[in-house]
Amino acid sequence: SSLLLMSGVVVTVGLCRRLARRRLRSRPLLFAFLVEMFSTFQICACTNELSLLGNVEPKPHTALTLTYGFTVLHGLTLAGSTCNPCGTLQPMWGGGTSLRMGGLKIAAQFVAAVLARVFMHFIWSLEMAEPHLGALSQGCSSPMQTTEMQAFCIELLFSVVFQLAVLQAESVNPKYRVHLIALLITMLVYAGGNLTGAIFNPALAFSLHADCFYDKFLSHSLVYWLAPCLGKFLILYVF
Repeated sequence: SSLLLMSGVVVTVGLCRRLARRRLRSRPLLFAFLVEMFSTFQICACTNELSLLGNVEPKPHTALTLTYGFTVLHGLTLAGSTCNPCGTLQPMWGGGTSLRMGGLKIAAQFVAAVLARVFMHFIWSLEMAEPHLGALSQGCSSPMQTTEMQAFCIELLFSVVFQLAVLQAESVNPKYRVHLIALLITMLVYAGGNLTGAIFNPALAFSLHADCFYDKFLSHSLVYWLAPCLGKFLILYVF
């Protein structure tokens, strides 16, 4: 049921992106906003569902396999979208994207994060699959299982490694690049998922753990918002 749900989200987002591409080419700002929103919604919704499958046996093989598979799927179906505020900062820093367009895309990413969370909570309330039972009663299930300083350093390091890999993979054939990036993300999740969740995406972190941001805003904003953005700026400064 979970796989069908995530597949349905991917198909629906694909249709929405195609419709926007056909109807809104003459309105670039609205087109950019909607495409980025649809794309980020797909990643946030699927990852919310994947977060419930982390305890499915055999652990952690099932969760890691699904992480790799859906990361490849996202890479193949969401070409042209960043779906990560940190990724949007790069063209803004380099002058390839205006401040207005970059701000619009970041706003779209956080709007999608909220919409994905509301949508997934509605789906979970229907209790259509076993993992959905009791999912809404968990409240703030914080992924931070270490000190704030260590969590900050881990998310910073993972962001640097990920952004550096993305830059280095730009010259790789796209059909191989998506697998390399998916493999890297899976490895990072395996290495640090039990400590911080290995998210390194501010919009996705907010979608997954909005209750935790409400309860402990300062610590979670430092670890899951500031650390990934700082990692991105370090890479941009070095290059």
